[in-house]
Amino acid sequence: MRTDAFVYTPRGRLDRQDYVKQFAPLVRRLAHQMVARLPANVELDDMVQAGMIGLMDAVGRFEESQGTQFEVYAASRIRGAMLDELRANDWLPRSARKSQRDIENAIHRLEGKLKRAPAEAEIARELNISVAEYQEMLNEARGAQLIYFDDLGGRTDDEDYLERHVADPAEDGGDPGAILRDKRFRTALVAAIEQLPERERQLMGMYYEQDMNLREIGAVMGVTESRVCQLHSQAVARLRARLKSW
Repeated sequence: MRTDAFVYTPRGRLDRQDYVKQFAPLVRRLAHQMVARLPANVELDDMVQAGMIGLMDAVGRFEESQGTQFEVYAASRIRGAMLDELRANDWLPRSARKSQRDIENAIHRLEGKLKRAPAEAEIARELNISVAEYQEMLNEARGAQLIYFDDLGGRTDDEDYLERHVADPAEDGGDPGAILRDKRFRTALVAAIEQLPERERQLMGMYYEQDMNLREIGAVMGVTESRVCQLHSQAVARLRARLKSW
């Protein structure tokens, strides 16, 4: 049953405003997670506002017959609304995306030659720049680790986020979510993470598994928050380089 005005729960019926109020903390939590991975010019309040729009959209569109928990469905809508807000405001310069791809390509070439994870100085040399310039590239690439669905093709501007990015399940290989659920992809991702340099592997574990923020990770590792950002960007570039075929 489509619930345009209300969402039904085992406890009864909540009106739209009650449901939005109940899940507002989810919006703020997702906004904080998003902003932590983005350049400093992105404002938390802008992400919260966009996320609230996504939450209200989720309340109106949710269908119990989908067999999905509302919080899971709402989280997808909220993240989608935030990403749409970022896209609409051109939040990441093309130069930053180019930097990310240049780093990934350099890592990919070096791993083919060296048969191991290249060191930071080796990546800088491959790019024909100094280590300091390479580290600045890593800073610039902060935020470029978000999934770019444009890279996957099939985008039309008049479609909403989920319709634009979640393909028809009947189309083999068209659903990015299906890739993430693919056991082979998960196996490849785990293997790529295990092959990260130890320091970067530990950083990824603290950030994604232990849900530590960048400042906390910096305190554990004995480095600045800025250095944590650089190492995170480098780790993600290594993973993307190894998973190019996906």
